[in-house]
Amino acid sequence: MGQSPTYHPLIARPAPRLLSVVVPVYNEQAVVPILREQLTAWASAQPYAIELVLVNDGSTDRTIDTLLAWANEDGRVVVIGLARNFGHQAAITAGLDAATGDAVVVIDADLQDPPSVIPAMVDRYEQGYDIVYGKRLRREGEPVTKKIAGWAFYRFMRAFIYKDLPTDTGDFRLVSRRTLDVLKQMRETHRFVRGMVAWLGFPATFVAYSRPPRAAGDSKYPLKSLAKLAWTGAISFSPLPLRISLALGVLVALAGVGVAIYALAAKLSGQFIVPGWTSQVVVSCFIGGAILVSNGMLGEYVGRIFEASKGRPLYVVSLKKGKEGNE
Repeated sequence: MGQSPTYHPLIARPAPRLLSVVVPVYNEQAVVPILREQLTAWASAQPYAIELVLVNDGSTDRTIDTLLAWANEDGRVVVIGLARNFGHQAAITAGLDAATGDAVVVIDADLQDPPSVIPAMVDRYEQGYDIVYGKRLRREGEPVTKKIAGWAFYRFMRAFIYKDLPTDTGDFRLVSRRTLDVLKQMRETHRFVRGMVAWLGFPATFVAYSRPPRAAGDSKYPLKSLAKLAWTGAISFSPLPLRISLALGVLVALAGVGVAIYALAAKLSGQFIVPGWTSQVVVSCFIGGAILVSNGMLGEYVGRIFEASKGRPLYVVSLKKGKEGNE
């Protein structure tokens, strides 16, 4: 039986004086005008100040031009341009590092994370919660294969990797400033932000919503990316792959002992054992495969340790435009 979550007394707080909204953007030239229209209208209707932190994750189209034009005309907008594509999780990290609000919300640029949900998140923040997840009730406009993969991803992660990972929640969430300050201290190279936030243990809750279809364009997060994220989460949060390789080695050893016992019993009982190479080849391939799998699992961990030991920055900023001018 799993351990019960820590009890946290909730202490009410005022609405944030400044709410930062972090938006990672990659090849969303067609979406940005729609995003701008909806976020501008939403931000203007809020009772608190809004900061929009738009992170261009090395887009290969003209996304950065549309973002800079937006920043030129709206003083609430901060644009961060990364030198190349560092990946979704690194882009989120860059936005979180730059956010200055009392609370910070992360949303996707495709508007599948509706800004209309954010006020409900802020209400939970005012109640005393430090983390407010957006929990998907439905995923409209997505293929069945992606829905099944998303459903399986969270159940697998909770069952085998990290039991406290909230189900059916992407990176759409609100975090308080104290949560963000601690999160910014976690600088591991291979990032699984949603798991890192859950690991902190601050009081958390969720707001349920139906995820609409993309506003425009195609998904930048295919099944391959979801599988890569799941693997990163597995490696970053659990030694399970190493334990699987250990279990595989034990099974191979037990199979070998079983074969030896059978051969010895057959010999002692006078049975005729036909000598052949087939069984030897099968056993050799089985054992060799188990060794290679185990070495591969170990190599993944060693490789990630090697990459982390280099101490390279998580991302490289090539330009910044916003409140502090151009850089």
